Amino acid sequence: MSAARTAFYPGSFDPPTNGHVEVARAAARLADRLVVGVGIHPGKAPLFSAAERLEMLREVFAPIAAEEGASLDCVTFDTLVVDAAEQHGAYLLIRGLRDGTDLDYEMQMAGMNAVLKPTVQTVFLPASPIARPITATLVRQIAAMGGDVSAFVPPAVLARLTARFPRR
Repeated sequence: MSAARTAFYPGSFDPPTNGHVEVARAAARLADRLVVGVGIHPGKAPLFSAAERLEMLREVFAPIAAEEGASLDCVTFDTLVVDAAEQHGAYLLIRGLRDGTDLDYEMQMAGMNAVLKPTVQTVFLPASPIARPITATLVRQIAAMGGDVSAFVPPAVLARLTARFPRR
């Protein structure tokens, strides 16, 4: 019997967006097990704590993974992405692409990661036209200024953003 196909989908997910949902759904179609890794960077001050982000990811991604027939694990990591992928038994590293700028950066990262860990294969998943402009940074900025971000995030994330930033 072959080992489960495991994919590692890393990011900051601060907050999870509809773009992240698209990538998670596509990744769950490719893998038997999807591990979503929240990167912890000591120099960054995220809007949501790691625990809050893990809670949102489980709430939003678990039904998607189940629909696609994959199991889901949500973890934090503070190591190199390829080391975290290997630690969790993943041989696929999932990266979403919105545009050519993302592609240029991600190609460099994929090349470096391939040298660091040849057993981990980077897979690029393109965003749909509706998700291409969505970034967590813009979602945070719009929400902080009282704007409506309901078109950009799942309802569970919207509820947390609305609690954090009541509309003016």
